[in-house]
This record gives sequence, C-alpha cells and structure tokens, in this order.
Amino acid sequence: MGEGEAVLEADALLVGYAGAPVCGEVSFTVGSGEVLAVVGGNGAGKSTVVKTLAGRQPPLSGEARVHGLPVLPDAVLFRRRVATVFDEDVFFPALTVREHLLLVARGHSLASPEERVRDEIGFFGLADRADAVPDALSSGQRRRLLLAAGLIRPSSLLLLDEPEQRLDPVMRDALAGRIRGHVDDGGAVLLVTHDPRLLVRTASRCLVIDEVPTMVSPEQGAVIIAGSS
Repeated sequence: MGEGEAVLEADALLVGYAGAPVCGEVSFTVGSGEVLAVVGGNGAGKSTVVKTLAGRQPPLSGEARVHGLPVLPDAVLFRRRVATVFDEDVFFPALTVREHLLLVARGHSLASPEERVRDEIGFFGLADRADAVPDALSSGQRRRLLLAAGLIRPSSLLLLDEPEQRLDPVMRDALAGRIRGHVDDGGAVLLVTHDPRLLVRTASRCLVIDEVPTMVSPEQGAVIIAGSS
C-alpha cells in the first residue's frame, strides 16, 4: 500500500501487443505522497505498462484504477487528475513555447496563468526560447517544454516515462526536486527511469519489470513484495 489514500491501483494487470504479453502480471498500489519507480532492462515492458496505465492502450487482462475509477482517458475526472509526460508527445507546430504553456495553464483554469508560465519557462531555462516554435528548439529544449507542460497543470497523479532523457545533470536534479515537491503536496507519481541518482532521490519503492515483476527498495534493492505472475 502507499503512504496515503490510494491514487493508482493495478490488479493482476497484464500488458502487451496483439495478445502477446511483454512482461508478467503487475499488481501494486501507489498512494498519495508516494513515488513508485518502474525500472528494468531495455525492452522489459516498462513503457508499455505506463502507457496502459495512462489509457493509451488496453490491457490484455487485469484492471487499473485511478482514485477507484477505471482508467478512461477521455473522462473529465481522469483528465483533470492525471498528467503524463511521454517521449513521443507532439506539439502544435505553429505555437511558441509560451503559447503552448499558456494553452495548458488556461485550459486548466490556473490563477495568474501568465505569471505561472513565466515561472515555468524560467525554471526550465527556456526564457531565451519562449517565442520559438517547437521545430526551432533543440531536442533537450523540446524535452523541457514537455516537462513544463506536464508539471504546470494541477494533478493528483503524474505518469512520467523516462523524464530524464536529454536533460543535463543540473536539470535532472531540479526535476527530482519538482517530483518530490509534487508528492510533498499530496500527489502521487509513477516514474519510469534509468537514472540511478533520480531514482534514489525520488522513489519510495521500485517495481522491477521482468517476467515476474518484483517490488524492491530503491536504496538497498531488498525485496519487499513479489509481483504476481
């Protein structure tokens, strides 16, 4: 169980493509104030698990719930509560960095949206690119814009798929602080990462994805809970 109220639950969740599973069944609960890190080798199925939890593809079997409700990405309550960052997310090609973030801020009815956007642009080091369109940004700058769009909006659950990609060490440390701030405010985070430093600085527990997923400690690697398979 998580540290607080259950936010995300997976019950005997089996994920894969065309009826073929990519890993064993996954069962866990992430509570408010908790970061569950999902780790494993390349191709182990980590991103497939997170995409399924986000409603981007259906499970082969089992169930996932957010605040006790089925994962329905088009539902208003789901969209209000769940923020995601995936590497393949796309941008509006004609909107600038500032305009993208203002669209998110106003769409989620943030107070003082211009001020919030200014702060987010400053945090992610995009001030000199605020009026640039996505095609004019570097790969690292586009990654920071994706993160800014995911973090500026209110949410009770963050689903982050390798958010450290293309970030320098200083920005990775800053991101770790933002993740911890989210859970300190009562949010929950599911984090897929290959970065040991980000893992140790943020994770409450780790889910090791393999043929038999296992829950382990981020500090010592000691087995806490065996996943069902």
